[in-house]
Amino acid sequence: MKTVHSLLMSSFVLAAGGAGAQTNITVYGSMDLGIVHESGGPKAAGWTVQSGVEAGSRLGFKGTENLGGGLQALFVLESGIAGDTGGSRPGGLAFGRQTLVGLSGGFGTVKLGRQFNLLTYALMDVDPFGGGHEGAYSNIMFSDFRTSNGIYYTTPTMQGFKASLTYAPGETPGNSKAKRETGLALEYQRGPLFAVFAHRTLEDATGSSRNKVSFAGATYQVGAFKGALGYAVNKDPAMAMDSRDLIVGATCEHGPSTYLVSWIRHNDRSGLDQDANQAAIGYTFALSKRTDLYSSYSRINNKNGAPFTVGNAIEVGSGKRGFAAGINHKF
Repeated sequence: MKTVHSLLMSSFVLAAGGAGAQTNITVYGSMDLGIVHESGGPKAAGWTVQSGVEAGSRLGFKGTENLGGGLQALFVLESGIAGDTGGSRPGGLAFGRQTLVGLSGGFGTVKLGRQFNLLTYALMDVDPFGGGHEGAYSNIMFSDFRTSNGIYYTTPTMQGFKASLTYAPGETPGNSKAKRETGLALEYQRGPLFAVFAHRTLEDATGSSRNKVSFAGATYQVGAFKGALGYAVNKDPAMAMDSRDLIVGATCEHGPSTYLVSWIRHNDRSGLDQDANQAAIGYTFALSKRTDLYSSYSRINNKNGAPFTVGNAIEVGSGKRGFAAGINHKF
């Protein structure tokens, strides 16, 4: 832990020094802490204080350098923070959320490093809860968030369309297929309509089987109301996994208040028939542009011993019901 703290402090000092010479380096972050009650099930944790309920707490450094001719260099270093204990996450990594360097220009953007995978970005864009709160889509849908060792390319936006590609070698000696990941995403944004399709393929540790996940979703804004609809197919022969997931939801803004609701159906087509439904409601109140209060409640109904629990942006949860109330401050 001392090593992690030293790395973070050194990075801050370096970034601050660079900022004196270059005005395009930004230090940013957020601190999110909530009071959570988990119930329903023998391992439910009861009352706890958790970090990253609405969105993961973080400290980040990002910047760009103008190279001329419309070409820019860019970098991102983003560390996850466990605000309740002072630790680092995910997995105790110093910069586990994002570590990227790349170039952008008229050709689009090319990046190398670690970031959210394209499927995660697509799901967060459609989910009314943005992948956080007690109603997070990841409670019963796709929950493998990031890609490491990745090569990423995003096209310029043309007539509302944008495409992204990912290739990440598994870096397994003697087996080029093992743990290899590929991804594709297509987005369309025009006026009140947003639509996205994303697909990810991940080879297993031997390179003999693939987990394939496809997702298509859309949102539509009408005044203060935004509806959301999405559908996912998740197949993994090695894990005997075959599911179809439907997400329906909405948000409604009224002054500083935002109301959220979603319903997710997990249809298990494997021999276990472990279906599940999740219903969630949420509320946020903006105290300012950077600080909000939030609350959310979610309940999961599991069938035939399905193992799903109510979690949030960071925690996987421990029970079939979850309530949270907290504060998120961005800087």
